Amino acid sequence: VQLQASGGGSVQAGDSLRLSCAVSGRTGSSYAVGWFRQTPGKEREFVAAITRSSSSTHYADSVKDRFTISRDKDKNTVFLQMNGLKSEDTAVYYCALHPAGNIIYTYGYRYWGKGTQVTVSS
Repeated sequence: VQLQASGGGSVQAGDSLRLSCAVSGRTGSSYAVGWFRQTPGKEREFVAAITRSSSSTHYADSVKDRFTISRDKDKNTVFLQMNGLKSEDTAVYYCALHPAGNIIYTYGYRYWGKGTQVTVSS
């Protein structure tokens, strides 16, 4: 299984970005997908997750009501729509797979992709 995150960039506070996580591999669609972010010197932080069936989602309090995670099963891609971006959202964003599939976890993710940088200027 391989993951490729994309869609990062440099924006102004209040702007929007949509990140994409392309999942390849025969069993990729059976996993739950999570988004995490990390800034230098800090631990990686859970952002959002979605189950393999898209029946459930979960968000960190810091992004709730601003970020939306969704999944396109046909394209095996998970999106993170980020609205109302703030300077504190600046980080490298990673997507990852969890084998639980239809249960949301904020830990225990097994496969990780390379990150995409999001920079928000105030």
